[in-house]
Amino acid sequence: MKFTLSWLKEHLETDAGLDEICTRLTEIGLEVEDVDDKAAFKPFVIARVVSAEKHPQADRLKVLMVDTGSGAPVQVVCGAPNARAGLVGAFAAPGTYVPGIDVTLAVGNIRGVESHGMMCSEKELQISDSHDGIIDLPEDAPVGQSYATFAHLDDPVIEINLTPNRPDCTSIHGIARDLAASGLGTLKTQAAPSFAVEGETPVKLTLDLDDPKLCPGFALRLVRGVRNGPSPRWMQQRLIAIGLRPINALVDVTNYMTFDQGRPIHVFDAAKINGNLTVRRAAEGETVLALDQREYKLSPNNIVIADENGIESIGGIMGGEHSGCDENTVDVLVESALWDPMNIAKSGRALGIITDARYRFERGADPDYMVPGLERTTELVLELCGGTAARAEVVGYKGYEPKIVDFPYSEVKRLTGLDVSNEESNTILTRLGFTVSGSGERVSVAVPSWRPDVDGKADLVEEVMRIHGVDNIKPAPLESHAAVNAKILTTLQIRSRLAKRALAARGMLEAVTWSFIPEDQAKLFGGGSLALKLANPIAAEMSDMRPSLLPGLLSAAQRNADKGYGDVALFEVSGTYENDRPDGQRRVAGGIRRCTASLAGAGRAWSNAAKGGGKPVDVFDAKADALAVIEACGLPMGNIQIEQGGPEWYHPGRSGTIKMGPKVVLGCFGEFHPLTLESLDVSGALCGFEVYVDAMPEAKRKATRTKPALELSPFQLVRRDFAFVVDKTVEAGAIVKAATGADRKLVTGVNVFDIFEGASVGDGKKSVAIEVQIQPVERTLTDEDFEALTQKIVASVAKFTGGVLRS
Repeated sequence: MKFTLSWLKEHLETDAGLDEICTRLTEIGLEVEDVDDKAAFKPFVIARVVSAEKHPQADRLKVLMVDTGSGAPVQVVCGAPNARAGLVGAFAAPGTYVPGIDVTLAVGNIRGVESHGMMCSEKELQISDSHDGIIDLPEDAPVGQSYATFAHLDDPVIEINLTPNRPDCTSIHGIARDLAASGLGTLKTQAAPSFAVEGETPVKLTLDLDDPKLCPGFALRLVRGVRNGPSPRWMQQRLIAIGLRPINALVDVTNYMTFDQGRPIHVFDAAKINGNLTVRRAAEGETVLALDQREYKLSPNNIVIADENGIESIGGIMGGEHSGCDENTVDVLVESALWDPMNIAKSGRALGIITDARYRFERGADPDYMVPGLERTTELVLELCGGTAARAEVVGYKGYEPKIVDFPYSEVKRLTGLDVSNEESNTILTRLGFTVSGSGERVSVAVPSWRPDVDGKADLVEEVMRIHGVDNIKPAPLESHAAVNAKILTTLQIRSRLAKRALAARGMLEAVTWSFIPEDQAKLFGGGSLALKLANPIAAEMSDMRPSLLPGLLSAAQRNADKGYGDVALFEVSGTYENDRPDGQRRVAGGIRRCTASLAGAGRAWSNAAKGGGKPVDVFDAKADALAVIEACGLPMGNIQIEQGGPEWYHPGRSGTIKMGPKVVLGCFGEFHPLTLESLDVSGALCGFEVYVDAMPEAKRKATRTKPALELSPFQLVRRDFAFVVDKTVEAGAIVKAATGADRKLVTGVNVFDIFEGASVGDGKKSVAIEVQIQPVERTLTDEDFEALTQKIVASVAKFTGGVLRS
């Protein structure tokens, strides 16, 4: 929300300066986001052309001698057709930045003649689009003084960041009301509009809606005999200052009312309206050419204003091109209406239209200002364009019934800790426009029509707090407890943090990707159901809730690769969606590695081979990442099982599924299927994983938090190697599992260190070599003990895998 300082002071009687006003705005919750003090216009001065001679080398150029009011005249080369001796205009000296052409001036040499500055046009100073000639001021304009001050271009522009719950401050009058309530001046009250009315408005209006809330009121008035030329300079300057382009007087008046009073107004050229007007739902597929020159395809969810020819306006959002006002407009219909905020928000989002009218209506325009807003607009039209006003046609509006809130004054202390007297609370609410009735510690407060956001006593406390001053709240430490606090975070929150820490420690970078992905990507990763489609996606390529973290991470890796950063390792711990029920949202830790971004470090083999880096990532990198997450979350790794294969987006021979027991799936990992990468338009060596943090079973509750004493065996750890010949189809994990189960008391670890295939082990066979770690506990083992354990291991492997010792 932008406004100029002078515009604000039309509504606020105050001697406060720019800095004080900006500070107070932020203190009362209207955060100042930017201030343009118009310093760029300060170097421009009023100057008089002393002489104008023809350029010796160019027919269309003139050599001017210009009196700037500070010493001898300076020489300026100018090509403007109205440049002449005696002209008074705006001069820019060398070193001045000219905003309209985005150039910083220097001493120039134009066709052999030096030019020490520039005489400026209105376009070059962003006053208007006119550049047919240089600015021509009255002869008595004070030479040597600031042009910005003379032309009122030095009016500072303030921009505040409004929260969605403050529709009352989408108007400059509403901002002034808040400042006055805070004690910074007095709110000015405008006199009620007064003008003569002749005859009836011949165009009648019908509300043809199944739900009256869609358009609770509509006011319409015909003004005959207008002259629609340019708006006055003061209005144009204010609109330009806040970023709007002046069009013509009628349109500029509607824009002015939108910002001045927060009341969006629309005008129709009455000559282009055929018959009466009807407010109705659009028909499916009905189209309208809007004022932005774009054609919109509508649906019954959109409310329109139509005549007998068809749609003339999208209600509360944008008018139609057909009935727009131009310089030929003689009779104008002025509309001031009310619209359902939710419908406006949904329609604007669905159509992709962002306008100042939509911005106000979707937050809630003041219903009680609908008719006064029409009256004020009519007064401005008559003042600027002339004409005769007909009697207004008002349909549907039943008046404002204020909400009554029961307000105990004690709530201010309870919710904020501020000691605010009852009298001060009463005064603050009254200044803000609330009506307080009753006495004692509990009163009734009537909410004004311009505050639809106030619904309960907590909202009233907020009003008192922000006007009294949030900075008056004294900082206080949290109350200390004698006992040690219990666990605050849930197990899922703790595990999410542990997963992030573990992956970051493995050299991966955390990413935050969109929860919305394209439909084709959702289907590729097991989603795409109708229940997970967004009703109003923010973009066509963000239509579905994601079933997996991997599409977003793969796309992010490819974007990095496209910018020259091919070796990336990214992870994310966030939500995925299986259905639209609460239990369908999962907490997942996912990650991907690309090219050579392994744990050993990225790089080329010749520079990083000594550390094990430089090789393309593979399934084992993804496996190690997934297991690191599970281990960090505190699950017993001895119970973890890994099965070959994973979801269809992984490579079928280079992927795995992690389980705890036969039913609990903890995650999947692997290299990606080539077709998956092709569908995502992603390339390179890529592997990834997903671990379902919410699927991890809760640890059994212990009787005490005290960790047990560390017990280390005093006996030497022994390692023995075995090589088993098995069928090629036997997984190495099955051999590891069988060897571990041979004697769980003595066997503390089994690792695969070699796999060999060749003619020496037979066709269809392979040799798998394992290292078994044996940890004696009670005594030193004898040769007989080792022999017995060896026989157990060989027998167990033979039983579960059919393997035999390699000879």
